[in-house]
Amino acid sequence: MTEGAAGDRRNQEPPVEEAMRAGSRAGEKRRADFVELFFDLVLVFALSVVVSRVVPDLTSDMLTTRWVGLLYGLVLVLPILWLWTTTSHITSRFDARRRPVQAMVLLTAFGVIFMASSLPYAFRERGWAYAVPYVVLQVGRPLVAIRLGRDAALQALYLRSAIWFGVSALPWLAGVLVQDAARVALWSLAITIDLVSARLSWPVPGMSRELDDAWDPANTHHLADRYEQLLLIALGESVLALGFTYTDTPLSLATTLALVIGFATSVLLWRIYYYRAGQVLPEAIEAAEDRVREGRIAGRSHTIMVLGIVLVAIGYEIVVTHPVDHVRPVWLAAILGGPIVYVVGRIGLERVVFNRLSRRRLIGIAALAAAVLPLAFTTPLIAAGAALAILLGMALADARHARGRQPELPSPPRGRTGSDPAPPQ
Repeated sequence: MTEGAAGDRRNQEPPVEEAMRAGSRAGEKRRADFVELFFDLVLVFALSVVVSRVVPDLTSDMLTTRWVGLLYGLVLVLPILWLWTTTSHITSRFDARRRPVQAMVLLTAFGVIFMASSLPYAFRERGWAYAVPYVVLQVGRPLVAIRLGRDAALQALYLRSAIWFGVSALPWLAGVLVQDAARVALWSLAITIDLVSARLSWPVPGMSRELDDAWDPANTHHLADRYEQLLLIALGESVLALGFTYTDTPLSLATTLALVIGFATSVLLWRIYYYRAGQVLPEAIEAAEDRVREGRIAGRSHTIMVLGIVLVAIGYEIVVTHPVDHVRPVWLAAILGGPIVYVVGRIGLERVVFNRLSRRRLIGIAALAAAVLPLAFTTPLIAAGAALAILLGMALADARHARGRQPELPSPPRGRTGSDPAPPQ
């Protein structure tokens, strides 16, 4: 290699290599505090209760109840995930070893336990136990954060968020006064307001928007690490739900096969996530020119993947308890739809880390979708086996792609709108 070529190569490599070195130097910053890990244990319980709440609806004899059960589950799980996200943003901006911050995290954990304990009755007599803690936490914590932060831009950010959480509090609390479909509609509106206003950085006319997001250089590694932990939490919950369901189900060859297939599916979801993109996510966001934009995409991608895992857990509870029954369409929506939702989120993550659209993921989604019709005439156990086979094919394709090659370095989009995506792989 000539000296000029070597110089060109040095000019091209520093952004990613420097990010990798920075990731090593930031290893201590990336570690979650013990109070955050404690909060993660509470989230495992909450996700487990969501799964337990939805499964009886999906196995009901009433067609309407079965399909509405999926909507109920979505309305119940999104606020809990949003509480986890906003908590992680707080601990990324403030030292989690400070007592006021620890108090906020612990109170949030207690609030999530209180909410989760009300989930089986959230659309009837105990709606207040779900909505009131959520509103108190989402409105109250920004007001505390305003006092903790000394930076005017950070104070303005939390004041804007408190205003918008106050707006969404109206449908949250109004939903407590009604039941069933009316409550679902009001709470759907409320969580939509929360998510959309956050996506727009909580705009308030006349207020500073100098700081719009938590994905700044000081917080990048911590937040990326927290999202990785979120995915592990969801996978852990899926294994927990599978094990408890198998324990409470009469032993048979079919239920044991369902256990094996369910566990293998969780392993493959883990493998598909960590195949390079999950391993180098913090370094990829660190190397991106627009950290805020890529960080937001990474956050949304993880949330979508967690929703997919929750749907997988719901599906595999049904597979264990009804392995050889005739499969119902809504059961297929969980058994096959869960992996589809998961892979959609994984595609978004690959766009952030490698700036490309993965052909292997698209083929996997197409195969899962195409399997719906023929599997509609089989059993849940056969449908679960087919989903496992497709995910296995995806993981083997990843392994074949990596064979004989050096580990791939992250290559995130380099501009505000992103560079041209790399060719599909």
